[in-house]
Amino acid sequence: MISLYHCVAARSFRPLWALEELSLNYELKMLAFPPRVIDKNYLQLNPLGTVPLLCDGDVRMTESVAICHYLGARYGPSPLIVDVEEPDYGAFLNWLHFGEATLTFPQTIVLRYDRLETPERRLPQAVADYRRWFLGRLRTLEPLLAGREGICAGRFTMADISVGYALLLAEYLGLEPEFPPSVRYYWQQLKQRDGYGRARVAELVAAEAQGVDTVPAPLRSP
Repeated sequence: MISLYHCVAARSFRPLWALEELSLNYELKMLAFPPRVIDKNYLQLNPLGTVPLLCDGDVRMTESVAICHYLGARYGPSPLIVDVEEPDYGAFLNWLHFGEATLTFPQTIVLRYDRLETPERRLPQAVADYRRWFLGRLRTLEPLLAGREGICAGRFTMADISVGYALLLAEYLGLEPEFPPSVRYYWQQLKQRDGYGRARVAELVAAEAQGVDTVPAPLRSP
């Protein structure tokens, strides 16, 4: 049985979404945010104290994008993975990692220094700078997504899950009104997917059953 350790709306939503898209059986283990502070026992499983942690037999993985790629390749073949022989293989790898390295990273600075830190440790200038960084990088998707519903290979892939989570986080941070039109349309289409809907329900049901707060960290009162 695959086990996924997850916090509501955290990066671990990527592999949760992937598991649902692949219709795999899994056990979802919910943690309060931030797990490294609240649940010290979790550090015995993942010394980083972060989510996700995916356990699949002897396999232990902690990088959300890598987990998505692993699941699609390990439990495929699946159209969610672009094969090395396909023309868009390079684009697939690029956008798969773009979602985390380019779109999610700046938002974590905004989240930390605008929402999570105590008032005396907040950094408005850093928040403003990294917000502009995110929106600037996001605009690079505008011409790419015009008239398309997938970011590469003419179909929905793990790259869309990677980028899609970055857009979910941006929505929580109140940045969606600034999405370019084609990005906004793309995001609305992603949210219509059955796999996305099942993942959203799964995290809330599991959190309630396991006594974990269902309010995402970006939406909690400062």
